[in-house]
Amino acid sequence: MISPKVFIDELKKLRVDFFTGVPDSLLKDISAFIMDNTPPEKHIISANEGSAIALASGYHFATGKIGMVYLQNSGLGNIINPLLSLADPAVYSVPMIVLVGWRGEPGVQDEPQHLKQGEVTEDVFNALNIPYEVLNANAENVGVQLGFVVETAMQRQGPVVLLVKKNSFESYKLQKQIQSYFSCAREDVIESIVKGAPKDAIFVSTTGKASRELFEIRSRQNSTHEKDFLTIGSMGHASQIALSIAMEKKDRVVFCLDGDGAFLMHMGGAAIIGSCKPRNLVHVILNNGAHESVGGQPTCALNIQFDKLSESLGYANYFHCTTIPELDKALDELEDAPGPSLLEVKIKVGSRKDLSRPTTTPKENKLLFMDYLRK
Repeated sequence: MISPKVFIDELKKLRVDFFTGVPDSLLKDISAFIMDNTPPEKHIISANEGSAIALASGYHFATGKIGMVYLQNSGLGNIINPLLSLADPAVYSVPMIVLVGWRGEPGVQDEPQHLKQGEVTEDVFNALNIPYEVLNANAENVGVQLGFVVETAMQRQGPVVLLVKKNSFESYKLQKQIQSYFSCAREDVIESIVKGAPKDAIFVSTTGKASRELFEIRSRQNSTHEKDFLTIGSMGHASQIALSIAMEKKDRVVFCLDGDGAFLMHMGGAAIIGSCKPRNLVHVILNNGAHESVGGQPTCALNIQFDKLSESLGYANYFHCTTIPELDKALDELEDAPGPSLLEVKIKVGSRKDLSRPTTTPKENKLLFMDYLRK
C-alpha cells in the first residue's frame, strides 16, 4: 500500500499542489491527508464532481499548472460534460490528474449500486478517449507512475485518469475533525420523524447512512419497508424523486430525508421544488456539516442560512431544530402547514458501529414501494 504522505509529496515534486473533488470511501485516507496538510486555497471540497473539473480548469488558467481532481466512479456522470466540453484537448485543452476510486471493480464484492458502474468504468474512459492508468499500490514505484501520468497530461494537454483499487492507500485518520456542538443523533431524528409522521406517509431517503438507519428503524418496529424508497445511489437526487411522487400522490405526505452533502451536490433541485409548490412535501435536511459516510470531511452547510435560502427558493415554511423536543414540536406544526416545507435538523457526526445495510435488493425495494403507492 501507498502512504498518503508519500503520494502527495511525489505529486508536489511534480508541481501538482492544487486538489479538489468529492470525498470517496476508497480515497478517504488520501483526501483526509490532503485536508490536514494543504492550505485552504489549495484544496476545495467541491459541491459535485463536475464542479471539481471546473475548479481544476480555472486553477490551470490562472497558474499554467495542473491540479488533481478526486472522486468516486459513481460521479463519472457528473464529470462527462465538463471533461468533454471544457477540459478536452479539442476544446480548451486543460491538463489535469483525475484520481478515481474504483467502486464495484469486477471480481471485488461491493454494494449493488456500484456493480454496474464498476463494470463499465474502464469502458467509459475508453469511450471518452481519456488515457487512464490503474494505480500501482507498490509504494516504491509510485513516483515513477505519477511522473508518467503528469507527463502524459502535459503532453496531451488534457485530463489523465488514475484508477484506484480498494486498499491502495495506507490508513490515515483525519485530524481536522468536524466540531459537533449538537446533541441529536441522525438515527434518533429519523426515528422521531417516522413516529410523528402520518401513518400513510411516504419516505424517500438519501444515499448513505440515512437509508441504512431508516431500514433498521422499520425492522426494530417490526414494520414492513413498503413506505420507504431507499436511494442507495444517485447522490443528490433523492429530493427530485420525492418531488415527482408528491406531485402524483397529493393526498399523501411525502418526506424526503436528505443529507447536507447530498443537498449541496444538486442544490438546483430545491429551486424546482419551490417552483412546483407541492403542498404535501416535507424536505428534511439532516445537517451535520460533514461527508460522514466517506470519511467525515467537512461541507459548508453549517454556514448556510437555510431560513433565508428556503424563502428565496419558494418553500412555504422553514423549521429549524437542534433537539428532539424541538423536532416533535415542528412535526406537530407541519400537520397544519401546507408545503413545501424545509425542515433543517442540526445533528452530531457519527453513527452506530454495528449499523447494518438493507437486506432487500434495490428491485425488491422498488416493487414493494410501488405496490404501496398504488394502495
